[in-house]
Amino acid sequence: MKWDELLTTRRTGQAVSMTSQSRTAFQRDYDRMIFSPAFRRLQNKTQVFPLPGSVFVHNRLTHSLEVASVGRSLGNNISRRLIENKEANEELASEIGSIVATACLAHDLGNPPFGHSGEKAISHYFQYGKGAEIIQNSDMSDAEKQDLLNFDGNANTFRLLSHTFRGRREGGIALTYPSVASIIKYPRSSVGVKKFAYFQQDKEIFEGIMKQLNIPLKDDNTYCRYPLVYLVEAADDICYQLMDLEDACRRGILSYEQTCNLFYGFFDKEADKHFWESKEAVFAQVTDLHERISYLRSVAIGKLVGLATDIFWNNRDIILEGEFEGSLLKHLPEVQHRALSTIANLAIEKIYRHPSVMEVEISGFKIISTLLDKFLEALIYPKRYYSGLLFPFIPEQFRPEEDASLYDRALAAVDIVSGMTDVYALDIYKKIIGEI
Repeated sequence: MKWDELLTTRRTGQAVSMTSQSRTAFQRDYDRMIFSPAFRRLQNKTQVFPLPGSVFVHNRLTHSLEVASVGRSLGNNISRRLIENKEANEELASEIGSIVATACLAHDLGNPPFGHSGEKAISHYFQYGKGAEIIQNSDMSDAEKQDLLNFDGNANTFRLLSHTFRGRREGGIALTYPSVASIIKYPRSSVGVKKFAYFQQDKEIFEGIMKQLNIPLKDDNTYCRYPLVYLVEAADDICYQLMDLEDACRRGILSYEQTCNLFYGFFDKEADKHFWESKEAVFAQVTDLHERISYLRSVAIGKLVGLATDIFWNNRDIILEGEFEGSLLKHLPEVQHRALSTIANLAIEKIYRHPSVMEVEISGFKIISTLLDKFLEALIYPKRYYSGLLFPFIPEQFRPEEDASLYDRALAAVDIVSGMTDVYALDIYKKIIGEI
């Protein structure tokens, strides 16, 4: 792969690159994301902990903004090194920070309501709920069935960014190919895997982007990763691991001492002497415990950003060859790798299984399965009386054509439900079950 080909300004749904005197193509991408309704809806989607609450914690919107901040730093670091070493066109390489930041803003767009359980709830409906019978008795292809059986928020994000919905502009949000490609963590179809890049309805768009960027196809029918995906992935991993930790402390799930010790784990006693000296000076001045945790979190993020930058840079050749294995954070030095693993294991035990989180999962499963059941019925049998009652709640862009296949109608139901916010999904659910 070559940087000059990877950094094209071509957009989805657009045959010719457009220019702007006031903003570059990639700066326009960032602005489009900020002003898009899909991004705005993230403010009312759960990240981990229930929303709203007496203690402010992260939602999908605040998480995405923080990921974008970290991603921009990573992108700018790589941009500077590429320019200094004359390894890429300076004008294009200088935009890498904007590309990565835009992709970070977009990376969670396709996630359904109710946190991490939303994806599982949709898959569960088609695996074990009423959707299972519909799929089994259909003429869907294996790939179409797998799209539903293993619903993936990443593929749904790609769909929101690039799919032409009914009555909407061609090419979805119409971002540049680099911004879209930077969110594709698993560049393959849904057949035989649990994580994938696109739904079958969007296959042509996906392959067109891969071809335009000259991304190689490997022997196993998986494409090589677009290089900047590694930076977006690292920014996301850094933020959700460390910010979930801070949220857990604010909610009293972890003690102040526990949280401090987890952050201390990122710093070696000898190699990071400056940190320990600075920490003592800061703590002598700052007595607020939450502010101390915020300080430790920010320094830990800075440490990981520097290390992730070095890992990407030192492996840039094999990344461009499509041969790099794993994520950037999998290659951290032993001290930081151990600290991150400790946090990840503790998060599973103490945070993601906390009763308040499990309550969201339980409620989410019930609400999502009910909504899918009713909307899918309405889309399959649109002339029934009850379907007519539900149709006002189906946005025009998700209404299938009369000759639409069962797969198209099932995917439309998923589009409707996955795009809802937590509050709206609960509101519609109450109306459907008669709790007015």
